[in-house]
Amino acid sequence: MSIRCHIIEDEPMASKLLQLYVSKLPVLELIAVSDNPLHALESLKTNPVDLLFLDIRMPEMTGLSLLEVLTNRPLAILTTAFSEFALQSYELDVVDYLKKPITFERFIKAVGKAEQRLQLREPTNEKSGSADYIFVKEGTRFVKVNISDILFIEGLKNYVAIHTAAQKIVSLQRLKTLEDQLPADKFIRVHNSYIVAKGAISSVKENEIHIGAAKIPIGETYLKTFMDFISGRHLH
Repeated sequence: MSIRCHIIEDEPMASKLLQLYVSKLPVLELIAVSDNPLHALESLKTNPVDLLFLDIRMPEMTGLSLLEVLTNRPLAILTTAFSEFALQSYELDVVDYLKKPITFERFIKAVGKAEQRLQLREPTNEKSGSADYIFVKEGTRFVKVNISDILFIEGLKNYVAIHTAAQKIVSLQRLKTLEDQLPADKFIRVHNSYIVAKGAISSVKENEIHIGAAKIPIGETYLKTFMDFISGRHLH
């Protein structure tokens, strides 16, 4: 595995130290170094990466603000001299929070966490789309969820709730991120806040999908695509 990374750090000495650490780990491939979040934002559009080493306090935009505006958010390891951002960093699902001065041993540990996260993602990124399960983070653990068990998924701000017949799993991530991991032939987005398993639909009535006892609204934006789907399947 090769992890493409981007260092975003406005302190020259801190940036050089991170570059040195990156060069010592063969698993890391340094794609870019930025000293300004706005420049980094432009670079990330054309040179996407797997992992950011991201300072928090920088001119013009904080590292956390940068994470919030990224549409395809890479994994992030925060590097900072301040500890008051720990809670907000957790809400953004960062991999680790490194407090300066950063030792090489602590750096290695953080990279190991990122590597583990990326390995868990790999089955869902297969081009064949043949993976029959995904891993989702619930609290501090990763839970394996069989694709065939999912009935529907509900978006709750920065969280998603995955509903199966047996349980509800709540994970800190965006609905769009999870949607990208699901096979399009088995799932359909029906609302800004809902994705449903096509095979789990029992009936549709007045712009409302019934899956067991659950009633799921169909958003106006998604109505035509969904109606085209059920017309093709002759679902009543």
